Amino acid sequence: MDGRAVVVGGGVGGLAAGIALRAAGWSVTVLERSAALPRTGTGLGIWPGAMRALDALGVGDEVRRRGRRQAGGVIRRPDGSRIATVDVDRLERRHGEPVHLVTRPVLLAALAGALPEPVLRLAAPVSDPGALRDAYDLVVGADGITSVVRAALHGDRYPLRHAGVVAWRGVVDVEVAEGGETWGRGRKFGLTPAGPGRTNWYAAVSRPEGHPAPADDRAELRRLFGDWHRPVPQVLDALTPEGILRHEIRDLTPLPSYVGDRTALLGDAAHAMTPDLGQGACQALIDAVALADCLRAADDLPAGLRAYDRRRRRPTQRIAAGARWAGRLSQARRLLPVRDAVLRLALAAGPPA
Repeated sequence: MDGRAVVVGGGVGGLAAGIALRAAGWSVTVLERSAALPRTGTGLGIWPGAMRALDALGVGDEVRRRGRRQAGGVIRRPDGSRIATVDVDRLERRHGEPVHLVTRPVLLAALAGALPEPVLRLAAPVSDPGALRDAYDLVVGADGITSVVRAALHGDRYPLRHAGVVAWRGVVDVEVAEGGETWGRGRKFGLTPAGPGRTNWYAAVSRPEGHPAPADDRAELRRLFGDWHRPVPQVLDALTPEGILRHEIRDLTPLPSYVGDRTALLGDAAHAMTPDLGQGACQALIDAVALADCLRAADDLPAGLRAYDRRRRRPTQRIAAGARWAGRLSQARRLLPVRDAVLRLALAAGPPA
């Protein structure tokens, strides 16, 4: 099966969908509202299943070369005592592939480089996805958590949900020996090495929706985390105002279908999840490859779309539910010894690969 496809959104999932659909014989256009691909951004963990998707797209080796293997991490209490260890070596033994760390700009550049130049159209926002159906046989919504393609397909029946958390994130010029998270009472702080002299950091605090923003993010972060174990204070001291991103965490009410008449959703447009399992970009990559595979194997477009929905909706919604549960666990305010025991059991079961 082939035809003309338009992908709305030129992020990780959209670029991957463009590559996969072209390989399946489709004529593809990818529309991205931004005028350029980002040059800065935090790191992403590429889990084995997502790396297999990148291999299918032909860019896996480049991502391995430009990324780095994730070392094991430790989850601690604010005083530095250990709660649990993340055994990434066991994951590699089980799946034959480690978790690779790569920055979002590097991943996007690798994906964009696998597309012929005319395919990706920058500075091309879409406000009416319905109008695209006159020119294309297939519309793919890869336009993120506030997807206009999803709104055209489902209206406002499945809204975004506030997760009860405010998060900050960024990159600092500080080198840390190992990554991991520190879990306090209703708050957590995470660190991931990003290369020599660079570290990704993030912080999350339980807050109700619409909670007033602090007047000074640096001062607020120091108030919340400044007395935690090293190297958290050193990371906070290195923060600059322009290097801090703050946002309220939301996820998507589960959809009854990822497809409609000549339309498919993938990535955050289909299953926006909280970042607690680090699976958002990974699942978008797997979605893209699965969509192309299902369309290639089907006799017609409706059958291919139904097959894609069957393959991807339940697994991604299970992962999204797991991420929401993990976020609630990490933000617990009471029964912290029970929380810590549950965490150890969850890590022993293993994360999604």
